[in-house]
Amino acid sequence: MFWLILILAGLLEVVWAVGLKFTRGFTLLTPSIVTIIAMLASFYLLSQALRVLPLGTAYSVWVGIGIIGAAIAGVVLFNETVSLLKLVSIGLIICGIIGLKLAST
Repeated sequence: MFWLILILAGLLEVVWAVGLKFTRGFTLLTPSIVTIIAMLASFYLLSQALRVLPLGTAYSVWVGIGIIGAAIAGVVLFNETVSLLKLVSIGLIICGIIGLKLAST
């Protein structure tokens, strides 16, 4: 259950990271509100996951989900470039997340 909470927290991290781009420096009201709500929800869910999961593992997985999601969103939403190095790096982050999950069971 706490792993699902952590995954949801990581997905909300992606929402607020992408939301930051749409706020234009917090000058647009609606994107700013969505971003702040996603931030608060993400941090709350992370705090709940940390009640049971080890700090290093949970935080690393949370950040890893955010990194992967933000990189994918950058390519899909903002036409950022894709390179082999970027894809390999994302793959390594995914391997790290899987390794941390396996190590914590």
